[in-house]
Amino acid sequence: MNKIIACIDGSALAKAVCETAIWASNRLSNGILFLHTIEKQQQHGADDLTGSIGLGARSALLNKMAELDEQRGKIEIQLGNDMLDAAVNRANSAGLTNIEHKQQHGDFVDALVALEADARLMVVGRSGDGHQGDFKALGYHIETLIRQVHTSIIIAPKDFTEPTNFMLAYDGRETADKVVQRIIQGGLLKGLTCHLVTIKNSEDAHKEKFEQAQELLKQEGFKVISSYIEGDISSSLMNYKKEHDIQLVAMGAFSHSKVRSFFLGSNTMRMIENCRVPLIVLR
Repeated sequence: MNKIIACIDGSALAKAVCETAIWASNRLSNGILFLHTIEKQQQHGADDLTGSIGLGARSALLNKMAELDEQRGKIEIQLGNDMLDAAVNRANSAGLTNIEHKQQHGDFVDALVALEADARLMVVGRSGDGHQGDFKALGYHIETLIRQVHTSIIIAPKDFTEPTNFMLAYDGRETADKVVQRIIQGGLLKGLTCHLVTIKNSEDAHKEKFEQAQELLKQEGFKVISSYIEGDISSSLMNYKKEHDIQLVAMGAFSHSKVRSFFLGSNTMRMIENCRVPLIVLR
């Protein structure tokens, strides 16, 4: 577990993913593996003409389309290599030397799952090439990725700025306590001001556990600003983020129980969808 794996594609998020990975590498002293995957795109057209043209003409058309696909494939490989080279050069310019790059065909989730054994952290863009800002189109891929890997993931926004603070949403459950421990032990957020935020609920022990988490973070050297707020979970957290100029959000992947995914409850997905700062999903 010694690499930061950063997914690079042709979208506008590639620069932010690269800068996020460089920031994480500097803080964790881990090398970076820049990964570019070429996902197969379904082709349409030739099969639709089966009944309208003769066999010979159709065969010629299929051959022509095959040639075009081959040319497109070569171009995609070259573009991917160019993007990887640019990412490596950017990292080298930032003073990093432990840099690798890898290009492969297939689904990027499958590629990350296969590389997880060597991963300390994964960095992905909140919307990728082909989605052009349409988060809902990519939401399935992000949810699938978080379900399948056990490595923490940073979801990079369009523009990355080195954060000086972060918000941790704490709900008092076992998963939230594990997230606190990951923050303490991980080192990535060390030295950043922690805004520890919880939503009031009816559980008697909730406030006590919240205060215990606050004290634990303080004992580990974090400057903690704690807030006990009311309201809908996702909207209240987003309002707090805006009001306090939060520069990074940290959340757990699951909540409420081991059976019910926090994603199925949609609070985390709404946070990811609406967040315009780096969001780290801690596992």
